[in-house]
Amino acid sequence: MSALFSPEPASTPPPARPRRRLLPWAAGVAVLALALFLAGFCLFVAAVDRQSIQAVEPADGIVVLTGAPERIADATDLLIAQRGKRLLITGVHPDTTLSEISRTVPATREALECCVELGRSALNTRGNAIETAAWAHALGFRSLIVVTSAWHMPRALVELRRAMPDIVLVPYPVVAKSVRDPNWRARLASARLLLGEYVKFLAAYVGVRPWPSLTSQTEGTRKAGAS
Repeated sequence: MSALFSPEPASTPPPARPRRRLLPWAAGVAVLALALFLAGFCLFVAAVDRQSIQAVEPADGIVVLTGAPERIADATDLLIAQRGKRLLITGVHPDTTLSEISRTVPATREALECCVELGRSALNTRGNAIETAAWAHALGFRSLIVVTSAWHMPRALVELRRAMPDIVLVPYPVVAKSVRDPNWRARLASARLLLGEYVKFLAAYVGVRPWPSLTSQTEGTRKAGAS
């Protein structure tokens, strides 16, 4: 009887699940990634705070990216001061006219008509860069003064340099009054703005394109027209 029936094998404990072993590693990687993200954000904010408006040498042209009203006012001041031959205002709403812009800046319409061009195709910073590159290359410019908000300047330079690496870019950061507001609500809004801009800057730096660019819009328009 003992030869016919072998003893049952002793039960062995189930192997440890790989997922449980990976959890500490995954948690460590997540903590490290968060720490690097926050450290980078602090450096980003410090770099933005260090920016200041300084006297700039003349360049071939001036480009201003629409947004805060102070940007266009400062850009037209540079044009009047003959820091550039021509000024491109990129990202202008299709319904906005030069007459409307002249009412918001110190320069008169007559002073702007000779040397200001309105770019209406760009819907984002990537589109601004493409539009600016086409404008600068068409005019044979080799240097540009870039006017935009201080918090927007890092991402703008990334996109502009990628679109026209052959052109020298001179940053002219504009510091809005709201950024320096001591009110805690304004400071909280500024912190949220900077955090969102930092994420967009990282995406632009690594080449991620989560927003439609001017190129895709133009291709879509051409296809619609052809059909």
